[in-house]
Parts: sequence; C-alpha cells; structure tokens
Amino acid sequence: QVQLVESGGGLVQAGDSLRLSCAASGRLFTNYRMAWFRQAPGQEREFVSGLTWTLNKPYYADSVRDRFAISRDNAKNTVYLQMNSLTPEDTAVYYCAAAYRGQGDGTTDFQYWGQGTQVTVSS
Repeated sequence: QVQLVESGGGLVQAGDSLRLSCAASGRLFTNYRMAWFRQAPGQEREFVSGLTWTLNKPYYADSVRDRFAISRDNAKNTVYLQMNSLTPEDTAVYYCAAAYRGQGDGTTDFQYWGQGTQVTVSS
C-alpha cells in the first residue's frame, strides 16, 4: 500500500503561482511513477503531468505545458507540481497519483490516489 497526501492548494489571483506537494508513505517510493491529475466541478478527472518510469522524464498535458513543472525528491518521498501563470481555467481539485511502474496516462493506470487539494484561481 502507498499513502499519498497532497498539500499546497489555495486561493490565488490570475497570474499567480502555487506549488503543490504530495507526500508518499508506505512501500518503496522509487518503485512507483508519479503523476498529477485534476478535476473541475462537473467535469471528468484529467491528466495534468507525470514522470516516465524509464527515465523519470516529465511530460505534460497541452493545457499546462510551459506553465507547470513536475519534480520529484526521492530523499523526502515527495513529488511537487509548480504551477505558474495560473488562470481561472486551472481551478480544480488536484490529485496526486502513483502507479507501480508501467505506463499510461488514464485514471485506471494508477493504483493509488491522494484525497486532493483545492486550487482556486480568481480573475
């Protein structure tokens, strides 16, 4: 079992930045690839950013590319999502997810999920 706890969400204005954190505990952190998803009210959960298993290389959804940055600190068992130039369209609950190796960007490709942290961007 892997437990994930997100933090760092809040209310900001358009153009501001936030850094989300996801603290992991349980099984060996390095055996899992990590990703961030988000879900706005009335919408499906969508992929935001992830790290490949093979090279730990970050990749992003088109909607956040060049604005968001994912990183991982194995010493702290923590993954981060730096969010810059936020817009109201980024308003959502952001979820951290973990998968045992493998690949895929769908929600069903990840076995473990945090409870989410709310990000609200006002105009």
